[in-house]
Order: sequence, then structure tokens, then C-alpha cells
Amino acid sequence: MSIDPKSSTGSSVPSNAEKDPNEWTTGAESMTGAQASYLKTLCEEAGEAFDPDLTKAEASKRIDALQGKTGRGRTH
Repeated sequence: MSIDPKSSTGSSVPSNAEKDPNEWTTGAESMTGAQASYLKTLCEEAGEAFDPDLTKAEASKRIDALQGKTGRGRTH
């Protein structure tokens, strides 16, 4: 019986999706186009201003906060 290397069961290593934005090596770079687009949508839904000058890490934190406010993007 072989073990599927893509299987996430039994792994104690956190995925990159769970890494703190403050620890990202590229966190100080400008946010990506995808982040900007999604963040703009969230800002519109939440009635808050969109800041186009955020870094990747700042945008990630802002997205998390606005998802909590709008109820978007959260499954748990």
C-alpha cells in the first residue's frame, strides 16, 4: 500500500495558506491584482474605502477583516 504524498492527513506542517502574513517573505511587495480586485469588492460591500497602496500582507489582513464584516469567503 502506498501513501499519497498529496494527502493532507497526518501532516504536522502547516500549509502556506495558514502562514501569518507578517512572516511572508514577499509581504512587503505591492498587493497582487487578484487581491486588489477582491479587496475592492469587499470594500464596496462593507461601505469602506479601498486603499490601492496596500502591501500583500496588509491586503491579506484587510481581506480577512472585511470577510468577517461581510460574511463573505468564510466557510466556518
